[in-house]
Amino acid sequence: MSYGILAKERTVAGPGFNRWLVPPAALAIHLCIGMAYGFSVFWLPLSKLLPVTDPLACAHLSLWQEMFTTTCNWNVPSVTHTFEMFIAMLGISAALWGGWLEHAGPRKAGFIAALCWGGGLVLGGIGVMVHQLWLLWLGCGILGGVGQGLGYIAPVSSLIKWFPDRRGMATGFAIMGYGGGAMIGAPIAVALMKNFGAMSPQGVAPTLIAMGILYFVIMSLGAFGFRVAPTGWKPAGWTPPAPGTGKAMISHKDVHLNEAWKTPQFWQVWLVLCLNVTAGIGVISMASPMLQEVFGTRLIGMVDAGPMTPDQKAKVVAAAAGLVGLISLFNSLGRIFWASLSDALGRKATYAIFFIFGMVLYVSMPTLGHFGLAGMFVVVVCLILTMYGGGFSTVPAYLADLFGTQMVGAIHGRLLTAWSVAGIIGPSLIAAIRQYQLDSGVPHNLVYDRTLYLLAGMLLVGLISNLLIRPVDAKHHMTDEQLQKERSLQHEQVGAGLADTAARGSFGLFGVLAWAAVGIPFLIGVYKALVKAAALF
Repeated sequence: MSYGILAKERTVAGPGFNRWLVPPAALAIHLCIGMAYGFSVFWLPLSKLLPVTDPLACAHLSLWQEMFTTTCNWNVPSVTHTFEMFIAMLGISAALWGGWLEHAGPRKAGFIAALCWGGGLVLGGIGVMVHQLWLLWLGCGILGGVGQGLGYIAPVSSLIKWFPDRRGMATGFAIMGYGGGAMIGAPIAVALMKNFGAMSPQGVAPTLIAMGILYFVIMSLGAFGFRVAPTGWKPAGWTPPAPGTGKAMISHKDVHLNEAWKTPQFWQVWLVLCLNVTAGIGVISMASPMLQEVFGTRLIGMVDAGPMTPDQKAKVVAAAAGLVGLISLFNSLGRIFWASLSDALGRKATYAIFFIFGMVLYVSMPTLGHFGLAGMFVVVVCLILTMYGGGFSTVPAYLADLFGTQMVGAIHGRLLTAWSVAGIIGPSLIAAIRQYQLDSGVPHNLVYDRTLYLLAGMLLVGLISNLLIRPVDAKHHMTDEQLQKERSLQHEQVGAGLADTAARGSFGLFGVLAWAAVGIPFLIGVYKALVKAAALF
């Protein structure tokens, strides 16, 4: 029987493969789609594409008119809807096609993700060229969002099966890339816009098209680098703990996707992720303005003395921009740190730390602001962001512990709707509370206090939900017949007889090159983030 080059059957690992080649393939995809966090570099240039406009005609455009106008610049809130769209589509597409992905395999899913994310950026660039906002939304927001969702969950199930001894660390490696994608992509985008500025308004359109092509190539290479473990494969020398002898929260049975979402555990973890993300994204969305408004000229070592001069304001803005770089760095590093630590502590205990420690940090931030302790304030924000990122990277292993590994990728896809909800509601709620307080006469330097206390309250609810999680009732487990049927649908019979000999190859030169290909750009991104953050100190 012959199979297409994208078929899952063609990706079953042979004897010469090494499992440490899977994380760089996953990182190649996640470092590309992680540019989602860096899209803010486009917002201002997108609002200045037309050099000459009619102020009177453009003053009161409705959103519908703005979608189709070719004579008026778009406003910043309208173009930022692109971010909301691809975060929403990330969760929706992951939920809709998670089950298909388990059957199709990571190579096919990863390649389609490359087509959607890369193609979406190209289509968005064309939308910028013809100045059609709806086309920007369709390309980057909708089509790109589908690529985000498929690319995000494509490696999860395979990584967990390749690393049954280190589930958290394995998914942490991949999802670390999503947190670090902006550190690499944002500087590239800025440099390309500057380079293309002479041939295109603000250089945005050719930048989006160039990055779309670049990301398509890199993600495709990552997709074709995937291999899946044969059924029954385990690392040499590792023996899985017998039922009843390991950690109580780790299941030795599997739950079907269609059954998992009916369990209380699924919705408890859903709430845990949603609240952790809402609190963290609240800090991300207001970090730079919060730092500027709370500390003012104290941020550049000066005592507040009335309104800032233009030069002082520019220095304060530059210092606050350094925090944005640190946020990307700690968001990324927190993903591998906490996910790896969860292998030793357990997922439930790790999330308990997120919530308890997080509440202390959120509650301390207003006090640090009142005393003008900008340095400590920045440290607290960075710690919060490690736990924000850690929540994303730890949750796939949490799901594998509760529901087994057979359909964990699909279950993870359903769970990511929590991220979509948090990504839309979180920033909107925070902005609304801030504006309400400003309208009520609250000074700018105090306007975030109640917001931070509210976020701490959200973490308390998340803590309670996490503490209530118990092992899944046996009535939800798949029977042996159901498990065999699902394995057949996932084509796991291919290579099953080679489980004891598969993936025993050496790391070799190819492994070094694969890790260098993703590691060097990541380290360059880290360096650039640290250089930008130096303005804070």
